[in-house]
Amino acid sequence: MKVLIQRVKKASVTIDGKPYSSIENGILALVGIEKGDTGAQVLKLAGKIINLRIFPDENDKMNKSLKDVEGEMLIVSQFTLCGDCKNGTRPSFDKSAPPEIANELYEAFIQEVKSNGIRTASGSFGAMMDVELINDGPVTFMLEAKNE
Repeated sequence: MKVLIQRVKKASVTIDGKPYSSIENGILALVGIEKGDTGAQVLKLAGKIINLRIFPDENDKMNKSLKDVEGEMLIVSQFTLCGDCKNGTRPSFDKSAPPEIANELYEAFIQEVKSNGIRTASGSFGAMMDVELINDGPVTFMLEAKNE
């Protein structure tokens, strides 16, 4: 499981030219689910992201978490994070989980974030989406839970 997070001033998803969801101050999380990923990994990464101290304190040091700043999270499924570009010039998506499993774990990730009291918005699994954001910093991190 891979989650690319970006600290944002705001972020939104548009589908077919229509606004779908949006957040203000918080985190945009792009979530890639790989074959073999588990619910335990979902819980681990959701908890890690919610508590990761990537927001500035009064001294402009990264000491506050999403919970501390009462931020929001926009969660978007992103199977291309699982793409392998090592060989050739066309990415391989062999590591991506099948859609039914990926959607189940994606939805579990959303529910876990919500259950922690975070205002949560999401994209639409499998849809072509336009994602717009104002990256704050910029601050971007890649988190991974390995299949072992």
